[in-house]
Amino acid sequence: MQIKNRSTVAGIFFGYFIMGLVDIVGISANYVKADFSLSDSVSSFLPLIAFISFAFLAVPSGMLMNRIGRKNSVLASFIITLIALLIPITGYTFPAMLTTFALVGIGNTVMQTSINPLLADVVPENKLTSSLTLGQFFRSVSSAIGPILVTTIMLLTGNWKNTFPIYAVITVIGILWLYKSPVTERNTDDTQKSSYLSILQLLKNRHILILFLALFAFVGIDVGLNVYVPDFLQTRCGLPLQQAGLGSSLYFTARIIGSLIGAVLLLRYRSENIYLYTMATGVIIFIIMMLFPQLYIALTSIFIIGLVCANVFSILLSLALQYRPDKANEISGLMITGISGGSIIPPLMGVCADYTGSQSGSILVMLICVIYLILCSFHKFKTIRTKSY
Repeated sequence: MQIKNRSTVAGIFFGYFIMGLVDIVGISANYVKADFSLSDSVSSFLPLIAFISFAFLAVPSGMLMNRIGRKNSVLASFIITLIALLIPITGYTFPAMLTTFALVGIGNTVMQTSINPLLADVVPENKLTSSLTLGQFFRSVSSAIGPILVTTIMLLTGNWKNTFPIYAVITVIGILWLYKSPVTERNTDDTQKSSYLSILQLLKNRHILILFLALFAFVGIDVGLNVYVPDFLQTRCGLPLQQAGLGSSLYFTARIIGSLIGAVLLLRYRSENIYLYTMATGVIIFIIMMLFPQLYIALTSIFIIGLVCANVFSILLSLALQYRPDKANEISGLMITGISGGSIIPPLMGVCADYTGSQSGSILVMLICVIYLILCSFHKFKTIRTKSY
């Protein structure tokens, strides 16, 4: 299979850029926390509002793809995201922001479920993992720009919420671009017979279950870093919020670099080996972050973790999609349900931070997740590539 329409591929990659808008929840949560005088425990539940939809709507999103198609599902997700971004423009209240976070989460759930199989429709199978990593590169670019843009807007206008109109325009461009892009979608097997229960029963397969739990843990780490890096730099290193917020951009900048490197390496080396080495590095770095509070160590650690995390999502998702190509829609919905880890682990981090009185508690939670991920690397991933029906 060859890439027939590069404009279509570019439009899908632009969709990954829009996908990264969900990470504005991280820096926004810090401003909402300050604006409404919220505690760590309460503010830690803001990401839950955005990510809880992955737990309940990812599988139905896979079923939706079977009915309206992958492209239409992505377009629907863009429209939901646009509505979410327009709400803060009309009025800034705590309920309004909760609604915005919820709709951003719903839109991102449908988007993540459908855009990965859609990309698989337009790229060769042997380049899928690398292409998914490249998609994550564009997502990371968006995620990195977010905190920088919010901080810049805050400095120039005194109102960080002026970021939302800019993101709304970007989303409109994505809607028009993808709408005009031709896509020939692959047929899947027995799609009309799939039900919520039958999709969940895929978890009975040991390989799918391991990949699902790994994705759950990884996204929990990713969202936790996005939310807590600014707070970590404030409480551990004494930086003011505006400067500490740029810590998230440092993390996502590292992810950008890591995604570019990964897109090349994954064409040459086994993804299983890359996964093992990066997870081992992650364990070491989180331990260093717990033990040494110095600013330069914290910033270096954040950057390295960004490199480490850059390719994990793509590797786990591609292994799952390649395991049962005939059930790509269903498995995509099931795996994206694992993104609900972003709604479970950050609140747990917040509770641990309050309990210990420092961000060492939140780092410990992420360290436990990384240890699980490295244990998963000892599973014979190669069997996932070769089987099975």
